[in-house]
Amino acid sequence: MNTGPAAREGAAGPVAVQADRKAADCGRILLEGLRGADPGLVLVFGADGPDLAALDAALRKGLPEGCIVAGCSSAGEIGPNGYASDSVVAIGFPSSCFRAQAQILPDLDRLPVSDWMATLRRLHAGFGPDPRRSLFGLLLVDGLAGQEDALVASIDAALPSVPTLGGSAGDGLSFQQTWLLAHGRVIDNAAVFLLVETDLAVAEITFAHFSPTATRMVVTAALPEKRRILELNAEPAAAEYARLAGLDPASLTPTEFARHPLLLRMGRRHHVRAIGEATPDGGLSLMSAIDTGTVLTLGRTEDMTRGFAEALASLPRPPLMVLGFDCILRRLAVEREGLAERMSELLARYRVAGFNTYGEQHSGMHVNQTFVGLAFMPQAPAGDDAA
Repeated sequence: MNTGPAAREGAAGPVAVQADRKAADCGRILLEGLRGADPGLVLVFGADGPDLAALDAALRKGLPEGCIVAGCSSAGEIGPNGYASDSVVAIGFPSSCFRAQAQILPDLDRLPVSDWMATLRRLHAGFGPDPRRSLFGLLLVDGLAGQEDALVASIDAALPSVPTLGGSAGDGLSFQQTWLLAHGRVIDNAAVFLLVETDLAVAEITFAHFSPTATRMVVTAALPEKRRILELNAEPAAAEYARLAGLDPASLTPTEFARHPLLLRMGRRHHVRAIGEATPDGGLSLMSAIDTGTVLTLGRTEDMTRGFAEALASLPRPPLMVLGFDCILRRLAVEREGLAERMSELLARYRVAGFNTYGEQHSGMHVNQTFVGLAFMPQAPAGDDAA
């Protein structure tokens, strides 16, 4: 059993537990670490398909009646000791300070937006306003359905007062099949939305380790419904991207895509439109929405550990835990630069637990190559203006 600092020190915040995904007693190990937290909500990251269903059944046998269990497959995990692979991370949210409800949003391929919005509003109606508690949404979504942009916009329109963040389920670096879990069901082509309230203080953290260069390009042909760029600057997209980034067109890999992201400017900020792969026809398959006529900027990576440490250190108080959704392309870039151990030390120090994603959601947007987290902290003492 491997439990996080919050568990070992007996703090009132969430508890993270990690186990080997292939261990025959994986469920028992996780359950032993979670039981002391008396959780009302458990998030499970790392297992997939039948293993996720079996794990759900094992956990439900030992968790308190009424405890909500939800989760998804991943492209990697963030456990009590930082980055991990081939593991399962479970996070228990104590019922003493958390209340949650889960809702499946099905049929991503059909985009039943009206149905989703009506469902979300009904769910929200069950949470009356309480100035003593924070209310937020968590989103887990099929990372291969390609509908995150429309989904996040729908949630933002239905629940404009509820800050929502989350991650797209992963499948390692295979990009073949992702899975989600809620209400005892293992599903795909869907999303799981959790509405959560807590009497702990909550702060959102976002961090992306890139900056724009002077190199710009125009999408001159695209297949928006497939998130695919066919041409950049009226040239085959993969070859033109490689030329602009100074890369060999024959060596375009996820690691190189992570080091040289495409950026889309919206307002005063640049957001990554991450590349998933070069397609056989010479195009580029993206992990976010794209359209013909879009102007993109080539990005460059910056110091990934110092900036991240500064973002975490800026929290008003040390967190009991940070629920983290970290893009797999960010992790690949960290590993490429030989910084995985340093990053894991930071993740462990600030008690980050979560998973590596195929995309991240926050502030009504779907983004890539970004860390999105929610820090849970004790409430500030009365009269403390720094809260």
